[in-house]
Amino acid sequence: MVRSLWTGASGMIGQQANIDTISNNLANVNTSGYKKVRADFEDLLYQTVKTAGTPATEETVVPVGVQMGHGVKVAATQRMFSQGSLQNTENVYDVAIQGEGFFRVKMYDGTFAYTRDGAFKVDSDGRLVTSNGYWVLPDIVMPENFLPETITVSQDGRVNVKVPGFEDPVQVGQMELYRFPNPVGLTAVGENLFKVTNASGDPIAGQPGYDGMGKLVHKFLEMSNVSVVREMVDLIVAQRAYEFNSKTIQTSDNMLGIATGLKR
Repeated sequence: MVRSLWTGASGMIGQQANIDTISNNLANVNTSGYKKVRADFEDLLYQTVKTAGTPATEETVVPVGVQMGHGVKVAATQRMFSQGSLQNTENVYDVAIQGEGFFRVKMYDGTFAYTRDGAFKVDSDGRLVTSNGYWVLPDIVMPENFLPETITVSQDGRVNVKVPGFEDPVQVGQMELYRFPNPVGLTAVGENLFKVTNASGDPIAGQPGYDGMGKLVHKFLEMSNVSVVREMVDLIVAQRAYEFNSKTIQTSDNMLGIATGLKR
């Protein structure tokens, strides 16, 4: 009886973690470049009452053993890096990635981070930055007196802008993308940023549109890849699973009550 109480409790804890994950996905349904997270589960250790293969007689063995499970736990929260839909913004500083790859940014402490969010801005020095002021690498600096409405970003990452006094657009930078052997091994640090881990592998730099890298789409943003309908269905399933596990605890409690009342 006591085992079933703790088993049911582990199921409730696991489904609470599942609901927390789904809630975070729904909260970020309009976050540019957000990638949904899925909670993966695994069963806990088993108590082996009888081992399969144990000799039953001199000529036979026990064909099936007896094992009692102890519940479930969260094994991993896996991020799904499927392509999000592209939304036309008409903003000259917005750039979306269609395909594989990440933008690289330099944080205030000098470390590097990676993002799929291409909602860029230009700071007071004319440098291309993220919404939080992190530098986009390689550095792209707009010349003085540039005309913002003339900025263009090609599919292969060439950034051009018109400057008064020059008839033709001037190339001011070349954007790069970075991919990883195991992108799901990246660790999220908030602000739409990811950092490298031993699991992700080292970043591989490349020009957009070449060597397996995605291409850039100017004046577009990649939206979240969260499907609201799918998340709502998963939420209902998680809620029912939580309820079922609570029922096992109630049933175990009732059975314990019956056992303790036998003396009466």
